[in-house]
Amino acid sequence: MQVLKQIPNELESLKTPLKKLYYKGDISLLEKRKIAIVGSRRPINYTKTVTYELAKKLSDSGICIVSGAAMGVDVIAHRGAGSANTIAVMGNGLYHRYPKINNNTIKEMEENGLVISRFEPDFKATAWSFVVRNEIIVALSEAIIITQADLKSGSLRSAEFALKHDKPIYVLPHRLNESKGTNLLLKEGKAIAIYDIDEFVKKFDTKKDIKIEKDEFYEFCKNFPRYEDALKLYGDKVFEAELEGKIVVQNGKVRIV
Repeated sequence: MQVLKQIPNELESLKTPLKKLYYKGDISLLEKRKIAIVGSRRPINYTKTVTYELAKKLSDSGICIVSGAAMGVDVIAHRGAGSANTIAVMGNGLYHRYPKINNNTIKEMEENGLVISRFEPDFKATAWSFVVRNEIIVALSEAIIITQADLKSGSLRSAEFALKHDKPIYVLPHRLNESKGTNLLLKEGKAIAIYDIDEFVKKFDTKKDIKIEKDEFYEFCKNFPRYEDALKLYGDKVFEAELEGKIVVQNGKVRIV
């Protein structure tokens, strides 16, 4: 466990300024684009499935997933993202892994991803420390997704923080009398429903803006050359580009993806 040398800029807006931020893991994740996924500790099967899919597809697109390592939606979001591309914000000190049922997942995040806490290492979680944790989750993220929430839940408190910090709130569409908290956010115009996961993920895809380097090989490929001609001129570079998914060979010709 270490203490972060510099507090991230996103956390300067917190109601109670941070003096220390303890961490275990890869602090480079703090530099990535981040989205929070939070919600009920007792999600229904629909919520579990969609939460996992959302986290996985956002992670695959280059977004780091932030959550609170709690039971239910939080831990599903961490698992969907993969332990190497997720940040867990704890409501306790890092000498403890809480809740114990998520011990293995938290340990994996400590080793491959990032686990952070503003609390002293031996601090044990309390009701108010979870509120503080939720504000940090929101502050770190450019948007928050609440996949299921009751009317009197910590997730709605997170929504209040998001509105205060001008962060967009997204929710899943639920049936009547399910997830009354997120349905209320929709009713009041405070949240946006996610009706198409792939379409939603495209809004945040960090990989779509990566441009192929402009060099002689790629300029050559723009003219749909024959595969044999490309091999004669550029040899292994053709194989490398094909393996990296930058070009494809169709009907004996090379095409840039």
